[in-house]
Amino acid sequence: MERLHKQIQFILEIDRLKTVIRQTLLTDRSRQENSAEHSWHLAIMALLLSEYANQPVDLPRVVKMVLIHDLVEIDAGDTFIYDDKGHQDKAEREQRAAERLFGLLPDDQAGELKSLWEEFEERQTPDARFASALDRLHPMLHNVQTEGASWRKHGITSDLVLARNRTMAEGSTELWEYAQAMIEEAVRKGYLER
Repeated sequence: MERLHKQIQFILEIDRLKTVIRQTLLTDRSRQENSAEHSWHLAIMALLLSEYANQPVDLPRVVKMVLIHDLVEIDAGDTFIYDDKGHQDKAEREQRAAERLFGLLPDDQAGELKSLWEEFEERQTPDARFASALDRLHPMLHNVQTEGASWRKHGITSDLVLARNRTMAEGSTELWEYAQAMIEEAVRKGYLER
């Protein structure tokens, strides 16, 4: 019963991810998405787009990674990709959050999930690089669908979008090429300043 109790406590705790609000608008522009919705959407993207990974990936591992990669935001908050100040202590905040959150689980599951989270953060494996590429592509898709809503709100330029997201190519050159074409189209349509 102790194992089950720990698992249930973790399940209840991660429900808080639904309260972490991101900068990205839903495609219908009705509101900002939360981090749980973002993670779910990435899992679906992994199922549909794994054929575009640069190297073969273990799809169940990629799905696990994208489902857990933002759990640390429960404690650390969501750090906007273009927020230089927020990125200064992001790693430290997220490491503390990982210790606490994954520490709620039985040791074997805590070790597995924390290891997957660390692998995602380090982007050293094909699985992690592909998962990271999806994580970068997702907000760009939303920005294009919302006519650059969060880009315009924060004064983001195309050069910055390209610079912060070019690591996508490590996981999928095809998705990165698609993203670059989207960025150019967004500039042409006035959704994104050059």
